[in-house]
Amino acid sequence: MAVPITKIKKQPFTEEQLKEQKLANLQQLLSDNEETVNQVFSIMAELNDIGALEAAMKLLEAKEDVAHIALEQLTRKPVTNMINNVMGVAGALTELNPETTAKLVEGLNAGVEEANKALETEEKISAFKLVKMLNDPDVNRAVQFGVHFLKGLGKGLKE
Repeated sequence: MAVPITKIKKQPFTEEQLKEQKLANLQQLLSDNEETVNQVFSIMAELNDIGALEAAMKLLEAKEDVAHIALEQLTRKPVTNMINNVMGVAGALTELNPETTAKLVEGLNAGVEEANKALETEEKISAFKLVKMLNDPDVNRAVQFGVHFLKGLGKGLKE
């Protein structure tokens, strides 16, 4: 009778066998994705033709200098002011009701259209006509909105 197997010895792969296995895997991957590989090479050729690859290589070679210049530019006072303003505006926009904002933008668009129509005519508005226009519900609504907007703005500026 034969002796039972109690231990299984794994044959370690040599470095050359590992390389061959990796190469076989790469060949399989390339053959499975031939169209994609061709597209990648086409993109690379186009980038090379326009000089983008060379520019990218030079940029990578000078990465420390580029990073230093970029940080220097980002820390300039006008840039930091702009970043702070954008953050402030973004914060204010998060506070606004989107429905109200959409309604306001629609109103502004309608107002610009009306203003452009009025510019086409050479009609002058007298003081009497201006007072009479306050009876128009649309004009009155806009004036009321403007007055209350200014009141709220004044309160906000006071704080």
